[in-house]
Amino acid sequence: MQSPVRSCCGEGPRATRPEFFRLGPGNITEVAELERQCFSTPWSEEQFRLAFDRRVFSVFGLRDAGRLAAYVAVYHLAGELEILNVAVRPDQRRRGLGRRLLAILLQVGAKMGIHRAVLEVRTGNAPAIGLYEGLGFTRAGVRPHYYADTGEDAIIYECGLADWVCREPACTSDSGSSGPQEGGA
Repeated sequence: MQSPVRSCCGEGPRATRPEFFRLGPGNITEVAELERQCFSTPWSEEQFRLAFDRRVFSVFGLRDAGRLAAYVAVYHLAGELEILNVAVRPDQRRRGLGRRLLAILLQVGAKMGIHRAVLEVRTGNAPAIGLYEGLGFTRAGVRPHYYADTGEDAIIYECGLADWVCREPACTSDSGSSGPQEGGA
């Protein structure tokens, strides 16, 4: 009898660990669906189409049991990653997927010679703030009244990627993390 493979996050037996992959224009429908589940002002399919037309735009995700479980959308230009959105399917949160996805992204970025990652997050999004600070992001400033739907401020975070070249997204860094909630990055 085969023993089940344990997931990286210690939540019990699972068949496989979610797979990291790069999404493209053919994935717009599923990305937009997850976007609608996670954000009060989601991007439309047309906005994703226009973004995918730009060489500096990329989306990476984690697929679990054939479904998109999490994704991160970024701009990458001139040695910098701007993290636009991080979304984790509501029924998949608190499993370390957001942490794993961002850790892999930061490591890949560092290996590509990218020096810094930046993002904005709603001041009230405590789970996302905890995730970002846990990954080494530090506060760099505030954008007053940044979010049009609520007038909420955005905290600007940045993270140097030099230390990420040698890191592997180990299972120990996944445990106990929470994926971003409403508002994402």
